[in-house]
Amino acid sequence: MTSRGAGTAFSRKNYRLSTEPEKSKVTGIVNSRLLNDYLHRVFTNADGNQPAAAYRKHLTFQNLQEHLDRLLAEENGSEDSRDQVAEGRLGPSTVVLDHTSGFEGLLLVDDDLLGVIGHSNFGSIRATTCVYKGKWIYEVLISSQGLMQIGWCTLNCRFNQEEGVGDTPDSYAYDGNRVRKWNVTTTNYGKSWAAGDIVSCLIDLDEGTIAFCLNGISLGTAFENITRGAGMAYFPAISLSFKESVAFNFGSRPLRYPLVEGYRPLQDPPVADLVKARKLLGYLKNVIHIGIDVTEGKLVEKDTSMWQLQGEPTVLITLAHIFNYFSPLMCKVYLVEDVLMTFLLSILERGGAVEAHPLIQQLLDLMWLLMEEYEVHECLKQLLMSLLRAYRFSPIIPDLGLQIHYLRLTIAVLKHEKSRKYLLSNVLFDVLRSVVFFYIKSPLRVEEAGLQELIPTTWWPNRFTKEGKESKEVKEESAEERLRRRAYERGCQRLKKRIEVVEGLQVQILKLLLNNKDRGGGEASRYIFLNKFRKFLQENASNRGNLTVLCPPEYMVCFLHRLITALRFFWDGHKVKTPAALSSEEAYVPPQLFYNGKVDYFDLQRLGGLLSHLKKTLKDDLAAKANVLIDPAELQAVTMDDLDEDEESATSAAQSQRPSAALAIGGALARPGWLSSPTLGRANRFLSTAAVSLMNPRRPLGTLEKIKVRTLSVEQRTEEDIEGSHGNEGLLLGRPPEEPDQPITENSLLEVLDGIVMMYNLSVHQQLGKMVGVSDDVNEYAMALKDTEEKISRCPKRRRDIHEELLKSQKVFSEKLNHLSRRLAWINVTIYSKEKMQDIYWLLQVCIRTIEHGDRTGSLFAFMPEFYLSVAMNSYSALKNYFSPVNSMEELPGYEETLMRLAAILAKHFADSRIVGTDIRDSLMQALASYVCYPHSLRAVERIPEEQRISMMKNLLAPYEQRPWAQTNWILVRLWRGCGFGYRYTRLPHLLKTKPEDASLPSLQKPCPSTLLQRHMADLLRSDRDLAPSFLNSVLNQLNWAFSEFIGMIQEIQQAAERLERNFVDSRQLKVCATCFDLSVSLLRVLEMTVTLAPEIFLDWNRPSSELLLRRLAQVLSFHKNRVTAERNLFDRVVNLRLPGLESVDHYPILVAVTGILVRLLVDTDVQGAERATAVLLADPCFQLRSIQYLLGHAEPSALVSAAPATDKRHFSLHTYTDYISAEELVKVDKMLSHLSEESKQAAATTLPTSEEDLCPICYAHPISAIFRPCSHKSCKACINQHLMNNKDCFFCKATITGVDDFTKPASS
Repeated sequence: MTSRGAGTAFSRKNYRLSTEPEKSKVTGIVNSRLLNDYLHRVFTNADGNQPAAAYRKHLTFQNLQEHLDRLLAEENGSEDSRDQVAEGRLGPSTVVLDHTSGFEGLLLVDDDLLGVIGHSNFGSIRATTCVYKGKWIYEVLISSQGLMQIGWCTLNCRFNQEEGVGDTPDSYAYDGNRVRKWNVTTTNYGKSWAAGDIVSCLIDLDEGTIAFCLNGISLGTAFENITRGAGMAYFPAISLSFKESVAFNFGSRPLRYPLVEGYRPLQDPPVADLVKARKLLGYLKNVIHIGIDVTEGKLVEKDTSMWQLQGEPTVLITLAHIFNYFSPLMCKVYLVEDVLMTFLLSILERGGAVEAHPLIQQLLDLMWLLMEEYEVHECLKQLLMSLLRAYRFSPIIPDLGLQIHYLRLTIAVLKHEKSRKYLLSNVLFDVLRSVVFFYIKSPLRVEEAGLQELIPTTWWPNRFTKEGKESKEVKEESAEERLRRRAYERGCQRLKKRIEVVEGLQVQILKLLLNNKDRGGGEASRYIFLNKFRKFLQENASNRGNLTVLCPPEYMVCFLHRLITALRFFWDGHKVKTPAALSSEEAYVPPQLFYNGKVDYFDLQRLGGLLSHLKKTLKDDLAAKANVLIDPAELQAVTMDDLDEDEESATSAAQSQRPSAALAIGGALARPGWLSSPTLGRANRFLSTAAVSLMNPRRPLGTLEKIKVRTLSVEQRTEEDIEGSHGNEGLLLGRPPEEPDQPITENSLLEVLDGIVMMYNLSVHQQLGKMVGVSDDVNEYAMALKDTEEKISRCPKRRRDIHEELLKSQKVFSEKLNHLSRRLAWINVTIYSKEKMQDIYWLLQVCIRTIEHGDRTGSLFAFMPEFYLSVAMNSYSALKNYFSPVNSMEELPGYEETLMRLAAILAKHFADSRIVGTDIRDSLMQALASYVCYPHSLRAVERIPEEQRISMMKNLLAPYEQRPWAQTNWILVRLWRGCGFGYRYTRLPHLLKTKPEDASLPSLQKPCPSTLLQRHMADLLRSDRDLAPSFLNSVLNQLNWAFSEFIGMIQEIQQAAERLERNFVDSRQLKVCATCFDLSVSLLRVLEMTVTLAPEIFLDWNRPSSELLLRRLAQVLSFHKNRVTAERNLFDRVVNLRLPGLESVDHYPILVAVTGILVRLLVDTDVQGAERATAVLLADPCFQLRSIQYLLGHAEPSALVSAAPATDKRHFSLHTYTDYISAEELVKVDKMLSHLSEESKQAAATTLPTSEEDLCPICYAHPISAIFRPCSHKSCKACINQHLMNNKDCFFCKATITGVDDFTKPASS
């Protein structure tokens, strides 16, 4: 537009005075007669009629101002009376929350004094204005759906942390969380509210009633005959619990639902300004409607939709006069929302694409041209605030028309380049919570949202497995079910199409914000967005406990998906222009971003530890590999004293400069709460009745000043710093030699991608898991309904009372399922749709590629932030566990390869020395443990390169000391489960009759052993002569510890149970006790696995440690058997108590594990091996043949023959578990018992008595057979060899043992 650039050259004064008639030919201003007609047509009277030409005053630009003044003053006389104080109201005319004395507890109040967040147990606050007569209304915008009581109270009401509005006499409240009304007592009332609803609070002091409306729908009269009379005046008031938040509208903005007859808002609308603004808007519309045909010398009607200024001086000067009055009015929020926003929305109501309405762009051009800059800024800010508020608090209707309407206007405004850049720089992320624009709220009340019309037929799965999960056997589906399911799916598709329209508009907004071609008048929008986006991430990463800054997870999920769509659009667009670049399907974040300092990760943990430590230890690698030199000043050691001094100086500086610091930090870090009003001022006031913080109401900034200093570098970055130019690589500075020299995409998009990964880690994964709860509820109700229907079918006809109750239950369950199935349809479309699943899958692939590229850089891999590994693991978990009921992961492209690459990452990095964080190492170990529980992911582990598989197994077989070993052991157990003795169960036999647990848990997966990984384990144990002894020694040590702890704890439990007085065992103690038992069983299974795969480690006595390991193993097995099998022993008594928490403690799991080891040593081996194992076992002083007989249910030690299956439940017998133990295994147990019985008889007959002096003084079980050097003390070989594995000092004199010789007693003695 030709006039646009001239905006700074003219003031309003210039427009008003440069209108001399003699210049008309030169300037293009029309002749006097035509100008007069034009001005009279534009500036009509209040009634819209024009006086006859003979009676009307001749208008020119010179007397136009006087004419305008007269027109605008016509009705002001009648309006003045309305501005007087209304009868029945006391207090300031501008109504706000009373932050000086009218509150109780801790509260955060926004700077506009209209939004409040609870910061204590139950804080209360009232308004500054009260009413005593008449009918009054105010609105509350519900930002969170928790515990709040909203209503009215008198000045005499006294609240505390337990009692709030409605809990005292003369206070009345509605609570939509519990769906009740409160006035000392409470009764049911109204409907439940949800975030995004608007509650209208009405009081009629003439009739003495109080009522409430929810989203404009009356909930009925709540209270009647309220106290009135002298001294009784009612204040708007609220009590709210911790984290809950609302925003009030007393009338400072147009009420959203003002339709209640006769009720007035507490704050009067600016009537005079409103009349004036509407008149001026009418004149503006006239200018747009009326055109001047200079050649014909007449006025013509114009098409308003395609109106353009086209540099006509007459029109421009006319508009200048209008804006001279209109501009100051457009700085007021009420007028912007009521006049300007309504007008702009009416332009878009004609339908069509936003591009089909260029009038809005022309009007924005006019605003920038004819208004003062501060006026444009304020007007745009208030317009976006009103749009955001309208979008967020609009009710859900079937076609989502309201949301679409407001998003279209937002797009139209943001399409204007100058407006977009101003809003992006100063409003969208600083004052507004603009991420709300990308959120689609989920309706809590499906009836009001119109989902009944959209999805008339409901359906839910009703074929379940024992564990409560949906069965995949579709063939059982009846014809009626099939019809219902298909009708439900059609309804879901209709819903999906409507939601996709909203999502498409949200993506359009992001495409505008990510535009990098609009360089006119400064930096492109994308680079402004990048800096603001980074600060947004910083707030959410650095203030995890600060509720007022955090973005709610439900908003973050929607923002993530829209941002991925927009990012991939630009990424693939760049690929079209630059064919050598990568497509978005190959996207990853190059490793140099993590160490070149171009992207701020604000103290997030790196894989190798703190960044300052890495810079110091890896500075040579950075210089050699990446050509990155660290400033020596950064390498100075930071001591704790230095940190303390820094903090003290920062604190003192903050205190001395509090006002300026607060201003500087403004809308960035101390801005209002996410959960509060989305339109608030730049900071909050912190209200506390328990502190003197009222003297300084702004929130204390604490350490935020430091964050601000750090982010200044981000805000100062330019396009050149990010994209690079003329040899400067921008964000890609410091490319390591392992990284291919190939363009990836625009650098700015890489930073957006990095931010998306961080967003997922911050809260998206947590929210994805939370929303699965609705699906679980559907399953539970469906099972309950099915169970009820079965009971109805079985109910005897004579029991009509029971039948009626069952029918009532059936109706309740059906209604609840109808509601939940429609709500689930909404959630499946907005959160778990196929497209959303593909987004998360794409993110998983991005993380895998990023980790692979980072891994190739060697030591520089330590610079990668931990969240990349976390997102790789969590996104896979989400795809497997959260999306699976709706969409199958197996259908995703390249699924098998992705699974294998993730398996390779887990296998390699769970023991990677470059990763130092214990939390991330534990997460990697847990992920690998979960991976090997499922057949498809276990096969992926088996497909990784052999070298990596062997390396993984070697790391798993490392000694268990000095590291968290429980997960390692669990992984080995899972690889074995399905191969061990009686080890083919999913749930323990004695738990089958109990309530099933979640069948998706890794521990409840069916056995899927890996023979390939078992073979690698056997090869490693055989080939590495040092690995096997150290590994097995650590396993035996941990087994001794775990079982000893277990025995100690069950002794305490038994003692507590035997006391006469009533007492309770601590549930935590029970949990620890059960854990120790489970650990003992799993360690025994690992020993069974080792004995089976590589028996020579114990039985080949040519290996130096074999005999010792066999003796230790025999000792451990005897100890376990004796403790568990003794008649009426401690173990029996605790098992029979059946305490909650000790469900897994039983004879079966531990005895079959011990039996498996014994069978392998004594039966499934060669003759020589069996002889050695038998000799060692019988030589162990703790060995009791009775414990072996116990396995087969023999009540008497003399019973040597296999008995029939025991019918007495007090006796355990393997014969009762024929579903779990095969006949072949039982035969082997019989054979082992016969063998040991025979051998023990022979051993007893041939054993010569040994004098006490010749026995080992340590164990008193074996004769002395070793003498120590240099001290000459003696013991048996078993004791000294076991001792030397952990300690080199002599038992007796503590001298260091240098050698051990065989000792034989001289014959003469």
